[in-house]
Parts: sequence; structure tokens; C-alpha cells
Amino acid sequence: MNPNNATAERVIRDVQEAARTNGLQLHVLKASSEREIDSAFASLVQLHVDALVVGADPFLSTRREQLVTLASRRAVPAIYAWREFAAIGGLISYGSSLTAAFRLVGAYAGKILKGTKPADLPVEQPTKYELVINLKTAKALGITVPPTLLASADEVIE
Repeated sequence: MNPNNATAERVIRDVQEAARTNGLQLHVLKASSEREIDSAFASLVQLHVDALVVGADPFLSTRREQLVTLASRRAVPAIYAWREFAAIGGLISYGSSLTAAFRLVGAYAGKILKGTKPADLPVEQPTKYELVINLKTAKALGITVPPTLLASADEVIE
């Protein structure tokens, strides 16, 4: 997680609660710089982690190549929030479609430029979520992806 993200503490609490409910041990690693990302990955070995969840964050998204490379180097299965991570070699991504979100931003900008007051526009939540699985990465990690998961994927990268 990027500790500078406004939603970081809420997300951490929610994920910790979900981990407790499922009897899992959770280690929260925080990084807000390239150096802190490197340090967090170095600690993965000491913590004996089985998997990694990378939080949805603009800074972390700009460091996706670094994150995917380090996860690959450490042979740690990782899930990311956006398909762009899986497209460059991340194992799995599940989250809202950035393309759809940016399209919505463009539509809102168009409405505002045509005279609609921003306060009159509704707040909208993402409606399109994407599950992307990178089978090449799964194979490199020695992971067999269940057929039911493959069947529910929006995209499978081979």
C-alpha cells in the first residue's frame, strides 16, 4: 500500500478484517517511493509470504514495471488492481476498467464544456470490472489456474 493514499488506512483495516475472518496472517507493507518498494520486496523473503496483493494507487500504478519485475524475481504470486499489470507479466488483475473510467471522465468533461454545472452531474461508481489472468506467469510460478477461474476471466493472456 501507498501510505500517502487517502484511502490507505480504510483499505488496510478492511483487508485485515477479511484476513482475520478467513484465518489468514496478513503483513501490510507500505511504500511511497521506489526505494521503499525495493525494501518491501526484500522483506517478503523474511516474512515467508505466499502471495502479494498490490493496492490500487496512482503512484503504485506508475511503478507497475518495477512491481511486476520484483514479484517475478522473488517468485511471489501477486494480484493487482488493473489489467495493465497483468498485460506486462503480472499474474492476475481484478479491478475496475481504467479505460471505462477515463471514457467517463471524458464524457463528464464534454458535458461541463457544453455548460452543465459540475454539481448537477451525478457521482458514478465503476460499473465494469475486469479479471485478467496471465497464464504464462502462472506457468513460470508453477501455478495451475482452476478452469472455473479461467472461465470467469474477461481476458486470459497466454
